[in-house]
Amino acid sequence: MAKVSLLLFSLFIIVASAIINGSEAVEKVGIYELKKGDLSVKFTNWGATIVSVFLPDKYGKMGDIVLGYDSVNDYKNDTSYIGSIVGRVANRIGGAQFTLNGVHYKLIPNEGKNMLHGGPIGFSDVVWKVNKYKKDGYAPSIVFAYDSYDGEEGFPGALRVTVTYTLYPGNRLTVRMKAKALNKATPVNLAQHTYWNLGNHNSGDILSEQVQIFASHYTPVNSQLIPTGKFAAVKGTPYDFLKPHTVGSRINKLENGYDINYVIDGVDGKLKKAAVVKDKKSGRVMELFTNQAGVQFYTANSLKDVRGKDGYVYESHGALCLETQAFPDSVNHPNFPSTIVYPGKEYKHVMVFKFSISS
Repeated sequence: MAKVSLLLFSLFIIVASAIINGSEAVEKVGIYELKKGDLSVKFTNWGATIVSVFLPDKYGKMGDIVLGYDSVNDYKNDTSYIGSIVGRVANRIGGAQFTLNGVHYKLIPNEGKNMLHGGPIGFSDVVWKVNKYKKDGYAPSIVFAYDSYDGEEGFPGALRVTVTYTLYPGNRLTVRMKAKALNKATPVNLAQHTYWNLGNHNSGDILSEQVQIFASHYTPVNSQLIPTGKFAAVKGTPYDFLKPHTVGSRINKLENGYDINYVIDGVDGKLKKAAVVKDKKSGRVMELFTNQAGVQFYTANSLKDVRGKDGYVYESHGALCLETQAFPDSVNHPNFPSTIVYPGKEYKHVMVFKFSISS
């Protein structure tokens, strides 16, 4: 009887471990590659992370244009969300708490008293299951899946999440994030947190890269980077990228650099162009399209002495992030578009990266 009880207990632990990790207990962490034309992208199922993006420059020389690490173990120890999917709720939640349908939820803070990118163990720090891996054909793709349990990091309800990365002709990388609430209403706001440097991951800072962001307004923040709930026009401020400007042209007017959510013009749930990045030296151009209302522009202000690929050390402003998203702290601002997903409904977030060369 003791042996039977012990066996049942062991089975419970194994099943519980599988549920908690959102995948089978035996799910291994690996590296996966997709290729199409001149574009080659590697991923890992740790955090559903983009590991590398190889593209030729205007001289035909291949280069890796995203920051990252040499081994999967380095990603497990990463504290900068490099290349990963962040959630259940990306960006910040003020006070790590919110009220939904009359119930007050206290989350696990991991940035002072606030929550950042889903908490201490968000979606960037779990093993995702590889649901599908199609290396060949017109549109090579890989599908990662994660089952988030009810109460994970304090969030209500079980949530089934998938992220599909697909390469299309014309050097296009598409990211499709979907989530289904299984039994309770819950906030959902996923983001892809790749650090881009179009000059190559080891080419130094991105201050000379030219950025255009199609947003006339942004959401101002307090000293803890929590939105105030107001909207402000970019005109006449360092945040104005309606016309192309280099990143470094006005960055010295900000205390640390850019880390702000922009309200993308004209987004109505359909794909809209959110931003364009150009690197003059390499000739590489990246256009970003999304169906989301916001995009966080971040200039890697907090990077310091991060040892990355080939031993190269990443520093502040060594890359930029363009994280399409719902507005930060939406759960505490009724005037922001809702991020609540109800059972029977599906969250859908699309990003399209289009790469090209300019002379």
